[in-house]
Amino acid sequence: MRVGKFVFAQLMELLPWKRFQRLVAKYEGDRYVKQFSCSSQFLCMAFAQLTYRESLRDIEACLRAHEAKLYHLGIRGRISRSTLADANESRDWRIYAEFAQALIGIARPLYVDDPLEVELANTVYALDSTLIELCLSMFPWARYRSNDSAIKLHTLLDLRGSIPSFLYVSDGKFSDYAILDQLIPEPGAFYVMDRGFVDFARLHRFQEVGAFFVIRAKSNLNARRRYSRPIDRSTGLRSDHTIVLNNFYAHQGFPEPLRRVRIKDLQSGKSLVVLTNNFALPALSITTLYRCRWQIELFFKWIKQHLRIKAFFGTSENAVKTQIWIAVAVYVLVAIVKKRFRLDASLYELLQILSLTLFEREPIDQVLTLPPRTHQPLDLANQLTLFEF
Repeated sequence: MRVGKFVFAQLMELLPWKRFQRLVAKYEGDRYVKQFSCSSQFLCMAFAQLTYRESLRDIEACLRAHEAKLYHLGIRGRISRSTLADANESRDWRIYAEFAQALIGIARPLYVDDPLEVELANTVYALDSTLIELCLSMFPWARYRSNDSAIKLHTLLDLRGSIPSFLYVSDGKFSDYAILDQLIPEPGAFYVMDRGFVDFARLHRFQEVGAFFVIRAKSNLNARRRYSRPIDRSTGLRSDHTIVLNNFYAHQGFPEPLRRVRIKDLQSGKSLVVLTNNFALPALSITTLYRCRWQIELFFKWIKQHLRIKAFFGTSENAVKTQIWIAVAVYVLVAIVKKRFRLDASLYELLQILSLTLFEREPIDQVLTLPPRTHQPLDLANQLTLFEF
């Protein structure tokens, strides 16, 4: 990488642009476009994500302030609010969705050796969704309740590295368990889910392909115990049973036995009951796997705080999905940079550094490498004494 390029240009060079151009051709993104191409749109939106811009006016003002540098950043064409708004409205969001998926395919192998709380060679996913509330008058296509609009971001998170391996954007009314129809279960992998995904007919697809699920049981679970395993109550475990579903429709959907593990938090006193189709792992490992699901809650909290997916630059469905997928692409790109350059800084720290150094002309690996923290004693020799005793 040549010294002298802007940090932003060096960062964007790491993207698979040939794949991007193939997607643009596939969806005819640059058809009838004379100046402001899909690549320029992506760069402008990526700049907005990295510098925490809040509106189209924000983006326009900041980029015009550096107008002489835009060519070296790869941005072609005149930057204006209307041009960027039209691009977000009309360019197919699937270009950026598939491009983000391509980046996810690059990032996941880099994190495959990251440790888990449970010593397990299998891939472990956490599945959940988060609601992003919108204004009904501005987003009528996403009606959620009588007076509210919202969209849902369904995410399948690889718990090694917290990399999303599957994302699906739907309206707020889309039920959680229905997303299971969109998934292709991976044989041998573990899927950790909350009780909103309990649908035994859909969960049986995991059983058929040899995948495992760990899911919290609902309080009204109707089942009979077939077998009890010995447990160590000092660990908080209260039961480890093999069960069969009693409900007629639930039993039709999942006729095989299930495993039910109950654990009690020794500090708070709260109990947790999880179901799984895996009978090999120790009961304590099963409950620890479910507790790892909290990582996806932290992921949702993190992206809402540090990516621009709560204030949208456009009001159409296409503009909203475009912004979400470009935000995901930027997140994954920073995760790739962290591994490729073996950086010790967290993703939060990397984003903060990038937000201030995009127009620097230093090598990107040097810019993102944090200096070692040193604790130097204060030199008080030259300080005046306020009180003398």
